[in-house]
Amino acid sequence: MILRLGLALLALLTGLAGWQAWQRHQTERALAEARSQLDTARQEAGRLQAELEFARLSARVVTRYIDRVQIVRERAHAIAQEVPAHVTPSADARCPVPAGFVRVHDAAAQNLPVPRTAGDPDAPAPGLALSAVAATVAGNYATCHEIREQLIALQDWVRSVRAAETPGGPSP
Repeated sequence: MILRLGLALLALLTGLAGWQAWQRHQTERALAEARSQLDTARQEAGRLQAELEFARLSARVVTRYIDRVQIVRERAHAIAQEVPAHVTPSADARCPVPAGFVRVHDAAAQNLPVPRTAGDPDAPAPGLALSAVAATVAGNYATCHEIREQLIALQDWVRSVRAAETPGGPSP
């Protein structure tokens, strides 16, 4: 009987040891899976943080660009308002715009060669006043300044992104 009890106790202890080993294995497996999930979550958090920083940098650059372009447009509008005061109808009458000037201007605006045409290049261009030329030139310069601000904003954005990607880089 004692032998049976001893064998039963031995079987019970062996079973308990096996169950404890199985429990330890399950716990270690669950812990490894939790660590893996934690690593994945940390990577995702890092990715989301980088996206957030990228969005902040972009928003700052876009805001500065919009502000700068608004100033350019306001100045261009103010200049356009001044054309009649500075290039008067009297000046329009005294200074006809030559057809040759119109050909050169239009070719330059389109980035095309100046056409070789028959006719007097000094003859007045029909229906074109000096004030219209002044308004067109002012508008062209306004467009140029807007593009300049766009390019500056793009360069600022590229610098900001590079600085953010550089470990320990300055934050703009």
